Amino acid sequence: MSNFTDKELEYIQSQQLGRLAVVNEAGEPHVVPVGFRYNPELDTIDIGGHNMGQSKKFRDVARNSHVAFVIDDVLPPWQPRGVEIRGLGEALPNGGESLGSGELIRITPNRIIGWGIDTHPYTRNSRSIK
Repeated sequence: MSNFTDKELEYIQSQQLGRLAVVNEAGEPHVVPVGFRYNPELDTIDIGGHNMGQSKKFRDVARNSHVAFVIDDVLPPWQPRGVEIRGLGEALPNGGESLGSGELIRITPNRIIGWGIDTHPYTRNSRSIK
């Protein structure tokens, strides 16, 4: 059973781009747009891409596993919707072939915050994962 709601999963799987936030060596945030996929076997978000293993985000996750990932958009006329996933990231040396690289970053959620999907656009559905 997934930690995501059915509507969140439908939304996540309909999107192609999200933003990954990591923490660098100095403790500063670094946010980058990335391609991703939902991994139903592990209930995780997998992030890959060209030269993933040589990227700053990959090195940052290897040093500090605390990450956040946001997938969002706005429907007309102004209906924001999205999912924020906070959790632990793993910098893995393989498994990202379907995402354009050998390496991948895997996010295991420990907090999920959704808006405009299961709720009104300005009401958040927030829950911690144990």
